[in-house]
Amino acid sequence: MPPSWCSPAPTSRDVTEPGAAAGPLPAAFDAFVAEPHRSGLFTDFDGTLSPIVDDPAAAAPLDGVVDALDALARRLGRVAVISGRPVEFLLGHFAASPVVLSGLYGLQSVVDGVRRDDPDAEAWREAVDGVVAAAGDDGPVGMFVEHKVLSVTLHYREHPEVADAVRSWAEAQATRSGLELRTAKMSIELHPPVATDKGAVVAGLAEGLDHVCFLGDDVGDLPAFAALDRLRAEGRSVVKVVVRSDELVPEMAAAADLTVDGPAEALALLRSLGARLV
Repeated sequence: MPPSWCSPAPTSRDVTEPGAAAGPLPAAFDAFVAEPHRSGLFTDFDGTLSPIVDDPAAAAPLDGVVDALDALARRLGRVAVISGRPVEFLLGHFAASPVVLSGLYGLQSVVDGVRRDDPDAEAWREAVDGVVAAAGDDGPVGMFVEHKVLSVTLHYREHPEVADAVRSWAEAQATRSGLELRTAKMSIELHPPVATDKGAVVAGLAEGLDHVCFLGDDVGDLPAFAALDRLRAEGRSVVKVVVRSDELVPEMAAAADLTVDGPAEALALLRSLGARLV
């Protein structure tokens, strides 16, 4: 049975089955194949390379993802994983990889083995620690707290009935601490009020490139797609790939140039592109 990849554009074609090594590639990537050194591929992690799981610490990329991205990094001008995860978490899966890593929506990065943390965000460690401590004192029952050092994520995936309580508590903490509230899948995030997001990261990594792709699945990826829209307006070719799930919000579906079903088909796409670059 062929995969359910689909695209609003009439130029897309069927591609490989999710577990296969390679297959036909959507025509939107023709420019990437023609000029790989002028091309960049950037991707989210959770829900895109890794299935969504109840325990955030248990998330891992599908088997074959790291190899597929490493192969692309050797052929394309730039390949990066851009995530809301701390960069330490990403290094646990991509430690020896040539792939650029961007953590906490751009507050942390590893490029060519060199680690960098945003100095403006460092000043907010105490505020983040304060939210974590407050969660232990009076946070909603059922809320799971993920301390990311420079930010904190408040999960309610295992207890969706407390979603409203988590949001109200997070809003109060944002007002008290000065941290910035962001919505994610079945969670609320509190970040330092530093002017960075996935869109800013994509814009920076896309410098010098003529063809840029981003794969994502959640509202935190919308700024990355908006950055690609701006690049398209400048005359560069872009491909916005949305990784579909039961939790996909309408804004994400509307942003897509190409849609794939889950991380398995995202991996199939990476393999298909890699096969064309050999």
